[in-house]
Amino acid sequence: MNASAARAPRAFVLATFNRGKLGELSALLADSGITLTALGDLPGAVSPPETAATLIDNAREKARAALAFSGRPAIADDTGLEVDALGGRPGVHSARYAGPEADDARNVARLLDELRAVEPARRTARFRTVMIACFPDGAEIVAEGVLEGVITSGPRGTGGFGYDPVFELPALDRTLAELSAAEKNGLSHRARAAIELKR
Repeated sequence: MNASAARAPRAFVLATFNRGKLGELSALLADSGITLTALGDLPGAVSPPETAATLIDNAREKARAALAFSGRPAIADDTGLEVDALGGRPGVHSARYAGPEADDARNVARLLDELRAVEPARRTARFRTVMIACFPDGAEIVAEGVLEGVITSGPRGTGGFGYDPVFELPALDRTLAELSAAEKNGLSHRARAAIELKR
């Protein structure tokens, strides 16, 4: 290990209030010695803004907000589900697709309603995750991960969160929600972004 690596920070604030995301990323980054504290676990913290027009700008806004609040290096990610038959929607608006107060179930319901008349062959989609680490000295590291799949006609599985129950991996004939946490962490869009970030 060189001197700069020895000084590299290992404790980060993760700019999220989502316990599922904290669990996934903690597991994905654990082998590199990185530990994460959720911004939502810090007293007085508020959810960072997500008002940008792109995934990278949203991730940067969240990471910088967490850094400014905590004074510690911060990691943030933003993920979009891009459905080809919908022209790439919901994309950057995935988390709020059914409205500002939407939850996972309502977002999924809107997506399936919009795809009701679309045949299976045209329901191709991908998850795209952009992840960024921001440091007190202004440095940034950006990584991206993409996972291709198709949207099912209805939810399947009880694992994961978000759109996982309707995102099928054709090679496995299973949705992300039908995979174990270990299986998902081995191939997901977020896993691919985390691997790139660690490098």
